[in-house]
Amino acid sequence: MPSSFTVLFLIIVAIAILTWFIPAGSYDTDDAGNIIAGTYHTVESHPQGIWEVFMSPVKGMLGTDTTPGAIEVSLFIMVVGGFLGVVTKTGALDAGIASIVKAYKGKEKKLIPVLMLIFAIGGTTFGMGEETLAFYPLILPVMVGVGFDTLVAVAIVLVGSQIGVLASTVNPFATGVASQALGISPGEGIIWRLILFIVLYAASTFYVYRYAVKVEKDPDASFVAEQKEKNIDHFKIHESQKELDARQKNVMILFALTFFIMILGLVPWTSLNQNWTFFERFNSFLVDIPVVGSLLGAGMVPLGEWYFQEITMLFFLMAVIIGLLYRLPEGEIVDAFMDGAKDLLSVALVVAIARGIQVVMNDGMITATVLHWGEEGLSGLSPVFFTILTYIFYIPMSFLIPSTSGLAAATMGIMGPLGGFSGVPQHLVITAYQSASGIINLITPTSGVVMGALAIARIDLSTWWKFMAKLIALVFILTCVILGIAAVFS
Repeated sequence: MPSSFTVLFLIIVAIAILTWFIPAGSYDTDDAGNIIAGTYHTVESHPQGIWEVFMSPVKGMLGTDTTPGAIEVSLFIMVVGGFLGVVTKTGALDAGIASIVKAYKGKEKKLIPVLMLIFAIGGTTFGMGEETLAFYPLILPVMVGVGFDTLVAVAIVLVGSQIGVLASTVNPFATGVASQALGISPGEGIIWRLILFIVLYAASTFYVYRYAVKVEKDPDASFVAEQKEKNIDHFKIHESQKELDARQKNVMILFALTFFIMILGLVPWTSLNQNWTFFERFNSFLVDIPVVGSLLGAGMVPLGEWYFQEITMLFFLMAVIIGLLYRLPEGEIVDAFMDGAKDLLSVALVVAIARGIQVVMNDGMITATVLHWGEEGLSGLSPVFFTILTYIFYIPMSFLIPSTSGLAAATMGIMGPLGGFSGVPQHLVITAYQSASGIINLITPTSGVVMGALAIARIDLSTWWKFMAKLIALVFILTCVILGIAAVFS
């Protein structure tokens, strides 16, 4: 499979070709800029050429009159990478996992739901993916040594984290990018995503736990039973595992606090309940304090009204605080931040290229035409049927564009308004998209996370698919049920 960059650029080329054949059109809009259903009309054709194709990623990053730029999202992604780079430099994440493993020695089955919850929280909050590759060498020896198999170890990390990504509550790379593309707060629809998170975490944990118990009782029941002796010999249990020192404990507290503050900042409290004005009043109180208000900054935005600029500032600030608290030299803080940002640079650029698709469609004046076709085709569908069809639509799309952020930026500009024609709120379209992307990222060979984890654990892809088959079916059914219920009550 070609890379996400190549797939997205080929889509841009294909869309540019379509602008020569698809009739150009436009909708009337209201005062807020929202399109008005039933007002479609044709306009003069605007075919896109080679110049527009190669300019589209540039415009996708910077924005145009018709398409918001991806610069805020891309900058945020790189700053999050820098933040994670500084945290990783302290060794707190590795030591934290090691401490939990050591605390549960002798009762490893109880460790399965605990670790899966930790990784799921990482997935649902900041899209934990590539970062998990560092944990397999730590968890594999423990699980193999106590009588489980390598599948249990990989499932704890991979299924745990990717179920979290599937049910992203505030994941900036899935929920954040998609919300920004539709111009809504990432906090909208968080209740349904939280319900999805709880249900799928419980189901997947039960699935892995049940398999682990079966392997413990009968090692021959393992899908990798023939590798048991080789795995015992290969994965040595490390007795000298690190423990969190006092400074690393403080780092982990600040790490958790960062995401907690981000959640508080993104959830639109007053939109959920007009009486929930605590953060607005507290912000006004701080700003009005003489000297203190000026020191903090008169432009401070209350929690609940934050968006990408504010949460970017939060991660930048916390990276500096964590580095200083851990007493890293200034040079090491900068180097760790830059290395972390570099690791996510490709993700930041994917967002811009994906936004280029929307640029070509909008500048070619065919977006409205596609929406019009969808309006006519979906006008008779119930919200439930539309939501489930959206989920199914995004499953093959996730194979074509494995990047969750790239997929969101490429398609949300069309799918969000289409949902409006069937009475489906935009946040539910986002939930359907990220659920489909998440389920594919559990098994797809185009994912470096999946293939890397299996390589470390010495598991064949076909064996992994066999192990995951029933869980994938269960996750698909549960997701459809929850999306259907959400469509009725949203």
